[in-house]
Amino acid sequence: MLAENLRQVEEQIQAACGRAGRKREEVTLIAVSKTKPVSMLTEIYESGIRDFGENKVQELCDKKEELPTDIRWHMIGHLQRNKVKHIIKDVALIHSVDTYRLAEEINVHAKKVQRTMPILIEVNIARESSKFGILEDEALQLVKEIAPLDNLRIKGLMAIAPYVEDPEENRPYFKKLKNLSVDIARENIDNVSMDVLSMGMTGDYVTAIEEGATIVRVGTGIFGKRK
Repeated sequence: MLAENLRQVEEQIQAACGRAGRKREEVTLIAVSKTKPVSMLTEIYESGIRDFGENKVQELCDKKEELPTDIRWHMIGHLQRNKVKHIIKDVALIHSVDTYRLAEEINVHAKKVQRTMPILIEVNIARESSKFGILEDEALQLVKEIAPLDNLRIKGLMAIAPYVEDPEENRPYFKKLKNLSVDIARENIDNVSMDVLSMGMTGDYVTAIEEGATIVRVGTGIFGKRK
C-alpha cells in the first residue's frame, strides 16, 4: 500500500513539474515520517526514498539508530535551542530557523563537530498566530544578521502554508515566498543562497511545485492518516 501511495505522489510531482516546465530532479520529495514506526520507514526506504523529515529531535535520534546510514534526515519541526546538540551531527538540513539566537546556537555546536550546517529560514508567510516563523517583512534583516555566522550556510526559505481544503487558496502564499527568495538573492549576501524553497505538504504540494518549490514535505500522502 505504501509503495502505491508513493507511486501516486511521484506521478503527481512529475505532472506538476511538466506543467511548470521544470525537470523532475529540481524537486526533492521528503517523506515526513513523524509518529510513524520504523517498519513503515523501511518500506518507503526500500522503494527508493532517502530523504525523511521529522518534527521532534528525540524521534529523529531514535529512528536514526535503527535505519540505514545513507538516509538524509531533515529537521522540519520547531527546534529548541537546548536540543540542537543532539542532532547537529545527524541532519542534512534544518528547515526551521526563525531567530538569531537559534542560529547562533546551531553555529556553536556546528563548530564543535567541525561541520558547516545548512539551514533554511522559516517564514510565517500567512501570518498565522499558531505558527512559528519570522514575518515576511523581517526575513531579510534576519538573513543579514545570521549570514556572518561562519559554521552556517543559509540555503533558502521554508514555510508551512495554512491548512485548506482547496490548494489554490495557498497559491498566493507560495508565490509570495518565491518572490521573497528572489528579493533576498538579489542582495548578494555572503554565505547566503536562495536555491532551496521548502514549501508544500500533502494537501498542496502540487501547487507549491508549480510555484517554484524545490522541496516538498509529504507525510499523509505517503504513510496515510496519523492516528
